[in-house]
Amino acid sequence: MTLPLYGTASLSGGFRSDKARSVIRLRAIDSSAKRHASDFVLVKTPEEFKRAAESNWPSIFVVSDGSIQSDLPETLERQLVTVPQRYDYLGDGDVLGLDHLSRKFRTLFRRNSAHNSFLVTERCNNYCQMCSQPPKDVYDQWILSEIKESLPLIDPATHALTFTGGETLSDWEDFIAVLKECRNRLPATAIQVLTNGRAFANSQVVDAWRDIGHPNLMAAIPVYASVDHIHDHVVQAKGAFDETLLGILKLKDRGQRVEIRVVLHALTAPIIEDTGRWIARNLPFVDHVALMGLENTGFAIANDAMLWMDPVDYGDGLAKAVDHLSGAGVNVSIYNLPKCVLPKSVWPHALQSISDWKNGFVEECDRCDEKNTCSGFFTTGRPRFSRDVRAISSRDMIGP
Repeated sequence: MTLPLYGTASLSGGFRSDKARSVIRLRAIDSSAKRHASDFVLVKTPEEFKRAAESNWPSIFVVSDGSIQSDLPETLERQLVTVPQRYDYLGDGDVLGLDHLSRKFRTLFRRNSAHNSFLVTERCNNYCQMCSQPPKDVYDQWILSEIKESLPLIDPATHALTFTGGETLSDWEDFIAVLKECRNRLPATAIQVLTNGRAFANSQVVDAWRDIGHPNLMAAIPVYASVDHIHDHVVQAKGAFDETLLGILKLKDRGQRVEIRVVLHALTAPIIEDTGRWIARNLPFVDHVALMGLENTGFAIANDAMLWMDPVDYGDGLAKAVDHLSGAGVNVSIYNLPKCVLPKSVWPHALQSISDWKNGFVEECDRCDEKNTCSGFFTTGRPRFSRDVRAISSRDMIGP
């Protein structure tokens, strides 16, 4: 099931006329946490609405398909937002962004989720053929302001937070200022930034990144092939391979943490053994390598005929790539691929990596003994399934 992370409020009112947008945090009606000016009490029943009004909450957020307000004129003196019942997953500590005029909102942060990410921009200087977030040439610098406004509202106990795009370093000075806020407000949170890495070829950018000083900051950078023209073809940018590699080398020269990501499809998977061997020989000092199954959404749908390759058909090469990387002491994981389509030798590296809001299973998985430790499938876009999807029984786990 795919959670609806954005939509249009049924009703909103009471907001300041000098601001176009607001960032709001939801609080349970019984919460004892200190109230912030951005806090809205979350109500889902008429009884909760009455309690909120009696407690003089100045801002109320209603999840309901009907009208549970007993006195609408009175509520309009408050800040009020009402959204449909399908957003019932929202809970205490969640953070949303709301456009006042259009009433459109986005769920920015879910306190009880392990898969929180902020979209930084939709702009990018790559044009990857399988991009799940197709780039747009739009003015969206306001997003960084919204993120900066959100950070004080995020639970400091949050384990991990990801920043994604577009190219996150499109406005690198403003974005690095956001990462410094993460250092100050979320020092215990693992911060992962998805970036194509090309900006790090600029020493000014990589020095500014080093100076952030967050104790657990990671740059996750794609290297799609060991051959420059294949990587450049995938990202549709000539010279991108050389810039990306230079950026990785400059990051590591300054002691920064780097993850290399390889998305597997018909342009990259047939040579994955060579790519794994090349990374093991030339970049064994990176902190992590993620070999990733394809999410069939965005540009991947338009390029499906060119990109789709059944994972069982590249399983042997994937296993050899894992062997090369592990043999060189590189920490390697497999993301987004169910165990049943992988060689058994790589099962220890296959992780549950798909974000909870777009993660699902098929009926066959109900009989699988490995379901609780398996990635499952993407529910977004137009999912593609291997011909070898099958339930794994306990006897399959015995032997090599």
